[in-house]
Amino acid sequence: MIKKMWEKFVDKKIIPYVFTCSSHPMRFLELLKANKAFVDGLDPSYTIPGFKLSIIRLYIVYFVLWNIIIIPASLIFHNFLAKLDCHLSIILAIIFTLLFFGTLQIFKEWLIDRVSQKVIKKAWQNHLPHFDYDKYKEKVAQIYAEAIDKDIPKYELERYILDRLVEND
Repeated sequence: MIKKMWEKFVDKKIIPYVFTCSSHPMRFLELLKANKAFVDGLDPSYTIPGFKLSIIRLYIVYFVLWNIIIIPASLIFHNFLAKLDCHLSIILAIIFTLLFFGTLQIFKEWLIDRVSQKVIKKAWQNHLPHFDYDKYKEKVAQIYAEAIDKDIPKYELERYILDRLVEND
């Protein structure tokens, strides 16, 4: 329940604020390349067209989310933290600084993966609406790789992939 609410909040509020997404539809060849890159686990920010990350807005969102968690925790544990030795306080400050920047990078990569998948799914609905994305994404990436190996011309690529998908079903 909480996970669904968090994902809905991310999709409706954070992603539109942090990312600028293109209103133009992705071409079929771009979809194939993006899907292959996403399935292969390549960095989506460089391989998938259609979105741009605003670093400043990412920092703002992350700072607000971090403070929503840290400020109540520090208020709850204030008496305990006030009685700590100064050396232990320095060590805790270093640990929390590491956690802050480490989780920032994890949060950034998670958001980029989420947006990449949304962009690919949107293009998938335009070009391959009769095939479920979750079921066929690996198969399409595999067929696309075979088509590249066989030097299938770009103008025959869509027909080749659709024929192969229909053959396998």
